[in-house]
Amino acid sequence: MAPSRVERMIEVAAALKAGEVEDLTASDLLASIRAERDAENAAAARQLALAARWADLHPPESIHSAASFAVPGCEHEEPIAGEGTPLVAEFCVAELGTVLGISTTAAKKLIGHALELRHRLPRLWAQVHAGAVPAWRARTVAETTIHTNPALTREAAGFVDAQVAAVAGRIGAAQLDRLVAETITRYDLAVADPTADPDDGYLHVDPRHVTVHDQDVHFAGTMRIEAEVDLADALDLDRAVAHDAATQKALGSTESLDARRAKALGNLARTQTALDLADPGTDSEDLPPAREVVIHAHFDATLSGDTTIFGPTGRMENGQRLVLLEQIQAWCGDTRTRVTIKPVIDLHTQLTGQTRKIPATIREQIILRDRTCVFPNCGRPARGCDIDHLVPWDEHVEAEGRPQPGPTTTSNLAALCRFHHRLKTHSPWRYAMVAPGVFEWTAPHGYRYRRDHTGTTELDPPDPPGVPRPLRR
Repeated sequence: MAPSRVERMIEVAAALKAGEVEDLTASDLLASIRAERDAENAAAARQLALAARWADLHPPESIHSAASFAVPGCEHEEPIAGEGTPLVAEFCVAELGTVLGISTTAAKKLIGHALELRHRLPRLWAQVHAGAVPAWRARTVAETTIHTNPALTREAAGFVDAQVAAVAGRIGAAQLDRLVAETITRYDLAVADPTADPDDGYLHVDPRHVTVHDQDVHFAGTMRIEAEVDLADALDLDRAVAHDAATQKALGSTESLDARRAKALGNLARTQTALDLADPGTDSEDLPPAREVVIHAHFDATLSGDTTIFGPTGRMENGQRLVLLEQIQAWCGDTRTRVTIKPVIDLHTQLTGQTRKIPATIREQIILRDRTCVFPNCGRPARGCDIDHLVPWDEHVEAEGRPQPGPTTTSNLAALCRFHHRLKTHSPWRYAMVAPGVFEWTAPHGYRYRRDHTGTTELDPPDPPGVPRPLRR
């Protein structure tokens, strides 16, 4: 008798576990791929539930501060989730992020989405755990309802939940924007705008933005730009880019159309910058530099450790930005670009200050050495970070005749962003420098991480309660 479908699936799972993929038929492969997809969705749903439970275990009373997203470029903060969701102790977020191998900001989003779904989008939450809606789709809806401006009340979020759940989460970005706009109008949440059409709720939502993803730099020395602009502006920009790309080709460029369009966008930006800097009536040949680049360049691979298939590389002032030697040569050859090469500081020299205040030379050395905040998985550029004494400076040693336990010296300093500086100072998190630029962190629950220029590596996990780890030989 032929095996049943369940029996066949068990056989397929066993074959996959044994690595015998080549023996599977096309039907078995399709069934297996679908089963893996279902398992992935189920795991993501469980992760949301666990993240919400982690938040439950850490109410704000535990450290007297609620978790929030820091909005880049602004002084105010946004809540981790919408109205009606519980507050969360901010420092617990970092530990969840390190266990998952993601940044603290990404962990905040995970917890925020979980709380938003559980408390304000309960129908969608139920569908996620029933397997009817994948977690990623539900999280997209939660991200929108959390950050809508003006903010959605709990009742308004419930309306969005009912509408999205009715179609099992199958709603595109444009449809979701229109639904939110209708919700804002229905619940009278929009700020009065005398220029807006009162019958057109969509006008209350302004999706325009320009985002430069400066933390996501490709090894080819490129960076991604994302924008949502007015229709007329978009068409004007497209025409300008197309015209410049065509001009480049007419002048002999052999690059692809995409490459020429990308270069055209940069040309457009530099031309406008130069025009803005110049006095009215200035001849185009007398325009000031349209691009100014500050570079700390290390091109000896034995020193920087950075090599790519594209050729010799160094790093720009932002420690995350790889730059190719050919790029710098091209910039220096452009008469509209002003390139400043900073004197190179020896990163291997031990520098020491005499007070708690960190001298400019030592600060610069730490910034260049660490490149980013040295907390696990944090990518905030070191130039915007605090410089932390690993062992705190003691203000009372001179009066008491004791040696300084936390000197202002290279081996006792590290770059920490403000959040992770506070985390280190006011929570059980601890860290030490085990080699220049190499740090080992210990989380409150015993998890350990090594952070260096290559990224974050998890070290030996903590021992389970009552189970000692065997000795290594």
